[in-house]
Amino acid sequence: METLTKTQAENYIILHPISWKTFTGMSEELNENSTKRLVYDRGYLQIMSPLMEHENNNWFIARLIFIMAEEWNLNIKSVGSLTLKRDDIQKGIEPDACFYLQNEPEVRNKQNIDLNQGDTPPDLAIEIDITNSSIDNLPIYAALGVGEIWRYDGKNLRFYRLNRETQNYDEIMQSLAFPLLDMTMIPQWLEQRLIIGETATLKQVRQWAREVRS
Repeated sequence: METLTKTQAENYIILHPISWKTFTGMSEELNENSTKRLVYDRGYLQIMSPLMEHENNNWFIARLIFIMAEEWNLNIKSVGSLTLKRDDIQKGIEPDACFYLQNEPEVRNKQNIDLNQGDTPPDLAIEIDITNSSIDNLPIYAALGVGEIWRYDGKNLRFYRLNRETQNYDEIMQSLAFPLLDMTMIPQWLEQRLIIGETATLKQVRQWAREVRS
């Protein structure tokens, strides 16, 4: 067992070898109310315990997404840190947050989503990766078919689009889900909320979204 503690934002534990059955059992036992995030790939299990900085960044980015969706009349379905896994490839991951946008109509009436049963994967997943996770999450997301990843490292936000021909992610400058968004704006808002407060920042974001749309 290897334990990695790199910052006060995230603590990682890597376990190997761990069976797929053990991973699926743990993900079901911890359920959606747990604050821990699990990643599984080829016998390696990573357990991440996010602390306040990580969770606060995650919550705030998710709130920004909802504001943009509301102001731009985009139907959205949030599935939080839903465990995304497929038995046939034995890969699984729990994003910090994930959303349906383009494919929202396909899952609108679903209370349970299971990729093993052929459900469509989320369109967008959020990764707060301040310590540089020991397991590379992007190939797992690619194998599971998540179309877009936003990765925030504590300073910069990067967008990635799944190239379905190569099954790899290409870094992009413009979000597929929110093409009106400048990628530099979210880090600025994350910094601003520490100065003027979250409520004041969110009000400014909402005003910006209205002005951009008009």
